[in-house]
Amino acid sequence: MAALPPGEAGFHDVPDGPAGSAARGWWDANAHDYLAEHGEFLGAADLCWCPEGLREEQAGLLGTVAGRRILEVGAGAAQGARWLAGRGAQVVATDVSFGMLAAGRDLDETTGLRAPTVAADARALPFADGSFDVVFTAFGAIPFVPDADAVHAEVARVLRPGGRWVFAVTHPIRWAFPDDPSERGLTAIRSYFDRRPYVEADQTGGVAYAEFHRTLGDHVADLNCAGFHLERLVEPEWPAGHERSWGGWGPVRGAYLPGTAIFVCRRA
Repeated sequence: MAALPPGEAGFHDVPDGPAGSAARGWWDANAHDYLAEHGEFLGAADLCWCPEGLREEQAGLLGTVAGRRILEVGAGAAQGARWLAGRGAQVVATDVSFGMLAAGRDLDETTGLRAPTVAADARALPFADGSFDVVFTAFGAIPFVPDADAVHAEVARVLRPGGRWVFAVTHPIRWAFPDDPSERGLTAIRSYFDRRPYVEADQTGGVAYAEFHRTLGDHVADLNCAGFHLERLVEPEWPAGHERSWGGWGPVRGAYLPGTAIFVCRRA
């Protein structure tokens, strides 16, 4: 396949290999800037599910956590894992980005809470079968790989029977609309069924960043194939008084369109 136009950003078919490996380099390069912009909102030791501000302390999507073996995949700087460690969970965090994990070690020092971390691709987890009671991710791993089914399969493998898998992603309906939090983001401009990933090219035409769209049906089919039962689909509403915009998320569009989908699942 021909290289992309240098510096191009848009929706393109790209080879799975370069697209699936781009996340590590992008997050390594942008970890500092990302945390400088969003770190205060996320908290150093908190589990925030989404830009709407839904937090696990209120939502309780993971169930009882004290004494449970919990894995966070696509953990970034492990803020969620750190919050769980402070509540008695036996928690481990993984991420593909060394830059984000390094930032997490700084947060360990700041908070006095340590979440053990492992550099790992969520499609090849370095843990034994049935190692965990709960696995979760808040916008990690799944949006950045072309083969999300491989993530679900690995999560199913490392979960005990009956274990819980909770993951948050951009709400699929949002892909039909421009990534704009203002009124301009309320008019659909693309087909919901166009599954081409959003891609940013580097100055050589290589894939620097890729994010993948899946319909709700795609997510459910992947879960079913991996042996999960979908117990809840949470679509957080934009809360009154929350004025912070984050990319395409914000109070104007949030009043009309869901921005986040959180899948609460159980392994057979």
